[in-house]
Amino acid sequence: RARAASSMLSSDVSAGFDPAYASAFEAKNSAFLGRGLVFNKYTGSGGKGSSSDANAEYMAQIRKVMDDAGVMFQTAELGKVDAGGGVTIAWIMANYGMEVIDSGLAILCMHAPMEVSSKADIYEAVRGYKAFLKNMK
Repeated sequence: RARAASSMLSSDVSAGFDPAYASAFEAKNSAFLGRGLVFNKYTGSGGKGSSSDANAEYMAQIRKVMDDAGVMFQTAELGKVDAGGGVTIAWIMANYGMEVIDSGLAILCMHAPMEVSSKADIYEAVRGYKAFLKNMK
C-alpha cells in the first residue's frame, strides 16, 4: 500500500541524440544536451519491453512542479521504438502501483570510456530533483 501511494523519479541517464549515430534515434523523440532534465516516458529494449508508461495525470503533475520551479526539462524516448534501449527499476515500481517516470541527464556516448554531458543540464537536474522532493504531493 505504501508503494502504491507513492511517487518516484527513477534517476538514471538518457542517451543524448548523437548525429554520428542518427539512425539509432528518432530526432523528434530524443534527448538533447543543453535542454534540461530529461523525462523518459519509454525506456525498455526493442519494442519497449520491460518499460513503464507514466500516465497523463502524473506527467501533468511533474510538468506543473517543474514549470512552477522554473526548471528546464524535456521529454524523450530512449532510442527508437524497435531498436535498442535500456531498462531501469521504474517498471518494477510501476508493477506495485507506484507513480514513476525515468528521469536524468542526456549523455553523449553513454557507457563509452568517455561520456559527455552538459553542465547546464546538471544544474537543472539538481533544481528539478529539489522541486520534486519539496512540491510533489
